[in-house]
Amino acid sequence: MAIYDTLGATYGRTRQPDPRIAAQIHAALGDAADVVNVGAGTGSYEPPGTVLAIEPSHVMLAQRTPRSAPAVCAVAERLPLHDDAADAVLAVLTVHHWTDLEAGIAELRRVARRRIVILTWDQPVFRERFWLVREYLPHAVALDDVRAVPIDRLVALLGGARREQVLVPHDCTDGFGAAYWRRPHAYLEPQVRAGISMFAQAGEDVLAPGLARLDEDLATGRWHSRHADLLTLDSIDVGYRLLVADL
Repeated sequence: MAIYDTLGATYGRTRQPDPRIAAQIHAALGDAADVVNVGAGTGSYEPPGTVLAIEPSHVMLAQRTPRSAPAVCAVAERLPLHDDAADAVLAVLTVHHWTDLEAGIAELRRVARRRIVILTWDQPVFRERFWLVREYLPHAVALDDVRAVPIDRLVALLGGARREQVLVPHDCTDGFGAAYWRRPHAYLEPQVRAGISMFAQAGEDVLAPGLARLDEDLATGRWHSRHADLLTLDSIDVGYRLLVADL
């Protein structure tokens, strides 16, 4: 997670929580009186009842606003909390970064009294449905092919969980991987890519040929002809999933 001391420098500008996704996450937390946010980053999606945020990157912690919950520098695999410390534990787009998934999930189960909510994604679905990686940057997701956690594995480690589709709005304000699916020009902007770990870690040499083809296809109108159907949609499912486990 120390990688975010480099990759996380722009998160405060490009990774603002989307209110529609936030509403779905907060609904999944239910009536939890207190919440611990693990892998909290800059504080996106933290509900008002968040009592503590856990984040290993000092750069990410430094971008948290004064209104954010109290935060400590620690890792998911060793949470500095006693057993049953909070009604619910939240983990947003973080499990794929953990060095020991089993230990991390065990810690979530130890700390949560009632519920665990995890936002992640289904990598095979993402690869198939997201035009950018399917048509232009297939090599950029090679790292995610290795580190992405299969949904079934997460559900098993949680001891069971319900799965919710998380649709990505066409004007999503949180600049994660597929956020700009209807705004393709955004992927040509270095600052946007810097806030997306799979692209930032892939390196510009890997991305350059695909981005050059995308730039050309946008200039000639080929992209718009090929993806005219997308331009009529308000949101799409590209594999993001919310897992809700009751303990």
